[in-house]
Amino acid sequence: MHYQFKRAQFVKTDLQTLWDFASSPKNLGKITPAYMDFKIVSPVPCNEMYPGMIVLYTVSPVMGLRLTWMTEITNVKPLSFFVDEQRMGPYKMWHHQHIFEQKEGGVLMTDIVTYIPPMGILGAVANKLFIERQLNSIFEYRFKAMDLLFPS
Repeated sequence: MHYQFKRAQFVKTDLQTLWDFASSPKNLGKITPAYMDFKIVSPVPCNEMYPGMIVLYTVSPVMGLRLTWMTEITNVKPLSFFVDEQRMGPYKMWHHQHIFEQKEGGVLMTDIVTYIPPMGILGAVANKLFIERQLNSIFEYRFKAMDLLFPS
């Protein structure tokens, strides 16, 4: 079974500034909770994402368990959207759309995440007990971090 959630945030900055920040893999750690111990472990050849880019990183989402996660940037339309997909990691499937829309006074930034937890029915139970709550918490943290990075 797959799950999807959508989060939108209004960021009070211009589209180019937000795009430059969000499209650089090097900035992901700035909007990830410290307890996850996020670390990029692959070389990042440039600041801006491009289709086919592979980013390998490690995270510790629960009880210090260190996981390796590999994502591929599969689609990019500069100043509009990019998509990352898990190639190796904790989910059976992970597809994350990042959408940017210029609005009066700032940018509407929307995340749409479609995922399938691992382990079939056990993953569905884990999603209800833990995964869904943790993903919500991570995105709440990201929204607060973005507000601090781009204050009004």
